[in-house]
Amino acid sequence: MRNLLIAGALMASVAPAAMAQEAVTITGNVALATDYAFRGISQTSQNPAIQGGFDATFGSSGFYAGTWGSNVAFGGSLELDVYGGWKTTLGPVGLDIGVIDYLYPGASDDAAELDYYEGYIKGSFTPATGFTLGGAAYYSPEFTAETGAATYLEINGAYAVSDVFSISGAFGQQSIDDVNGPPGAEVDDDYTTYNIGATYTLGGLGWDLRYVGTSIDDGDPIITNGFTNVIDSDDRFILSVKKSL
Repeated sequence: MRNLLIAGALMASVAPAAMAQEAVTITGNVALATDYAFRGISQTSQNPAIQGGFDATFGSSGFYAGTWGSNVAFGGSLELDVYGGWKTTLGPVGLDIGVIDYLYPGASDDAAELDYYEGYIKGSFTPATGFTLGGAAYYSPEFTAETGAATYLEINGAYAVSDVFSISGAFGQQSIDDVNGPPGAEVDDDYTTYNIGATYTLGGLGWDLRYVGTSIDDGDPIITNGFTNVIDSDDRFILSVKKSL
């Protein structure tokens, strides 16, 4: 209930912007992927995922809101994300500040609360034509499964080789205060995650092939305390195809 209220507040926070602007732009997307990796860890036990969402931007105000969903292999088999924020520019740097709520509608909360939210700030700039560099910071006061405060930091980059072909990659670090979760003594851990790949647009579809991995090893607390497993955190290739609506 707490997270549903937060999700409602995200939408309500951008409502004044919507009413103040004549133009509200709605966009959507749908995708198929061989796996759904979140910060390097498979959310579908390395099985295929069907994903999609909608976004609303409110004129030139910079405010936006949206929702996105995917099948997962836990928590009632569905992840539904609701988010809202504000985009602006500061000199050559584009800024994006917002909040995202991760909801698992079909999950039982008898053991641990899977729903959680994060605040984020992202920045990017273009040092040369077609080349973009960026960074992001996410913070949750109570991460999924009641694992305490968590921070995720990332640097990323992309290069548009042509109008239809681009390459991109990212490197991040996830820190979690208590990978043991309730109940028991707190056990903190962190790991790095990385991905590199290429996207090609053909027939109105974006085809993306990406190598994804983490630094997680067998004996790490994040494994031995049951937060994830070795298979789901292994390096692998992920192929996806996306259609913008």
